[in-house]
Amino acid sequence: MKVLIACEYSGTTRSAFAERGWDAWSCDLLPTEIPGNHYQCSALEILNEGWDLLIAHPPCTYLAVSGARHFEQKIKDGRQQQGVDFFMEMINAPIKRIAVENPIGIMSGKYRKPDQIVQPHYWGEPERKPTCLWLKNLPKLIYCLSDNLFETQTNVAPELITTPAGDRLSKWHYDSYKLPNEEKSKMRSKTFQSIANAMGEQWGSLCPL
Repeated sequence: MKVLIACEYSGTTRSAFAERGWDAWSCDLLPTEIPGNHYQCSALEILNEGWDLLIAHPPCTYLAVSGARHFEQKIKDGRQQQGVDFFMEMINAPIKRIAVENPIGIMSGKYRKPDQIVQPHYWGEPERKPTCLWLKNLPKLIYCLSDNLFETQTNVAPELITTPAGDRLSKWHYDSYKLPNEEKSKMRSKTFQSIANAMGEQWGSLCPL
């Protein structure tokens, strides 16, 4: 079984699938941070390589609501449309099973609402970062917010820091403000280990279509 993790340089999700026996590859314009199978190119160049599963993390710079104050300029110069077009290339890739990930943003209106929104703390990592998933031939990821008759809780309370301005931020978000812009962007784009593990454990056990 072959999986392509598109727009991932960290190797986090790729490793989660490789540990479960998949022929797992990441792809990004940047080199990989973790040694392993990695294409350093645009994902568009390798979508036809016979993948069983695509997990794509399209750049959100021009799509996320966190950058809404810059939308007018991004629309005028065409950057937002480029982001939309790339997102849809991932959605429409010639691969049977697809998951496309992005923060809360404009694609809920430009395309459709996501199939689910997950958080790292749903699987025990005490961070808050809403992550939208658009799914094709994949089940929603399973988690448990509280104990019940059939399940044991996987959720934990996120650990939040109060800023001098009174904002309540997750530690990763708070720490990112201390970084140079390039490093800040890289940190904010990384997939949390808890979410990568959930994908590897749950989607990695599916039979071929």
